[in-house]
Amino acid sequence: MEGAYILPRIASLDNPLRLAVLISGSGSGLEALLNHQNIPRLHHTELIISDNHNAKGLKYGYEKNINTKIISLPEINNKIEQRILHEELIHIELIKSKIELIVLSGYMRILTPSFVAKWKGRIINIHPSLLPDFPGANAHRDVIKAGVKLSGCTVHLVDSGVDTGMILEQRQVEVLPKETIQTLQNKIKKIEHELYPKVLDSLSEGVYHSIS
Repeated sequence: MEGAYILPRIASLDNPLRLAVLISGSGSGLEALLNHQNIPRLHHTELIISDNHNAKGLKYGYEKNINTKIISLPEINNKIEQRILHEELIHIELIKSKIELIVLSGYMRILTPSFVAKWKGRIINIHPSLLPDFPGANAHRDVIKAGVKLSGCTVHLVDSGVDTGMILEQRQVEVLPKETIQTLQNKIKKIEHELYPKVLDSLSEGVYHSIS
């Protein structure tokens, strides 16, 4: 049986939550978060980690002089050992930077249960569908194939399943009759970039402590 969620402390402007943002690609969500943090918030990005040295989003960390690390998969043939060692390297950086909340933002690796157990309640993710419907990596494709009229995005805490953690907030968009994967993705990314920073504000304020 999994342990309970242990949410981060309630923060203050003088002592904001220390965030690590994990990315794999363009970093558009990271950019939106950093723009949100241009005004002092109850959270601050202290560390950016990518598993991909070609991730375009790394530039946002470099531009703002944020501690930015590329932690690639170790060159080990055993895939299980490779995942565990990779996450150990990430965990070391998180502890070194005194991170209090891990923000997954387009991070394409599934975290192992052993890693999640160390941080449960302090890992947050955004998924481009109205969970529990359409989990997984191909949400937009699956939404269009199913012919549903509404989709959206979900911010949730991470547990050891895939997109199964406690839902914090959702926002809807209409799926139009001639919607494509690209148009739906663009539409949902726009609301993701608005919703995710606001949920981080609420989490830092302790809004969700009563439901943990």
